[in-house]
Amino acid sequence: MIKSPICDKLGIKYPIFQGGMAWASNYELASAVSNAGGLGIIGAGQMPPEFLVQEIRKAKENTDKPFGVNLILYLTYIEELVDAVIQEGVPVVTTGAGNAGPYIKKFHDAGIKVIPVIPSSALAKRVEKAGADAVIAEGTESGGHIGEITTMAIVPQVTDAVNIPVIAAGGIADYRGFAAALCLGASGIQMGTRFLATKECRIHQNWKDMVVKASDRDTVVTGRPTGHPVRVLKNRLAKMFLELEEKCAPASEYEKLGTGKLKAASVDGDVEMGSLMSGQIAGLIKEEKTVKEVIEEIVSQTEDFIKNMTKFIK
Repeated sequence: MIKSPICDKLGIKYPIFQGGMAWASNYELASAVSNAGGLGIIGAGQMPPEFLVQEIRKAKENTDKPFGVNLILYLTYIEELVDAVIQEGVPVVTTGAGNAGPYIKKFHDAGIKVIPVIPSSALAKRVEKAGADAVIAEGTESGGHIGEITTMAIVPQVTDAVNIPVIAAGGIADYRGFAAALCLGASGIQMGTRFLATKECRIHQNWKDMVVKASDRDTVVTGRPTGHPVRVLKNRLAKMFLELEEKCAPASEYEKLGTGKLKAASVDGDVEMGSLMSGQIAGLIKEEKTVKEVIEEIVSQTEDFIKNMTKFIK
């Protein structure tokens, strides 16, 4: 069985994290992943604190395994979300879009493990110094908000830079990505897009179908001029964002165009004007499966693949 130090640290069976995707990873998906042996993560996004509390409590009703919450640190009311997570005793917190350092001691005092998502080795070293329990090194292949370094490049550099476990994210959806991440020095993987196309994910079926139908060239990065680039599946909305870039539009126009578009995709199923956040690996996903099928398949196939790697040594 594939097991790494992160499994013992978090009390999980397999070193597989589910990405904390706003509007996509609610308590149902998170609890299903945890029940299947991975680490399910509720994507808090811009949830009001009281709604996040409800999600956490529902997750506890559906699993007795460890799960996490992903927090977006730039929110003006982040302190309220932090307090909600502490109040509910969530085992693990992953963080994005900001420096987790100021919150790590507060989480640790409550017995909560902290695992920031980082886009560079410099930030990895900074959060390690602040006390992070592990880091998620996320490559630009990921869906949603992204950095600029590829997974293949960032993971080995981060594993060399820090002494805490590193989770590889970005462009991973099957056993080949899992095995590659382990070869790069990672202690585990995080998958987001692969879990979009699962029975337990409650996004609209139209979004799932778009992921399943996608090819390797069907994602595009929008919003680079704002400093917050986002990878999405190509549609009318993505084209409009790219047109804003061409005419050097002010940030206010990007914000106006993007407001409510993630909800439009996940709830309303609007595949033309909704924000279909998905990674480049969408082209590898050919069918919707249960979470248990996804995890058991990737674990068993990775084990077999690693055992057979000796055929390359003569």
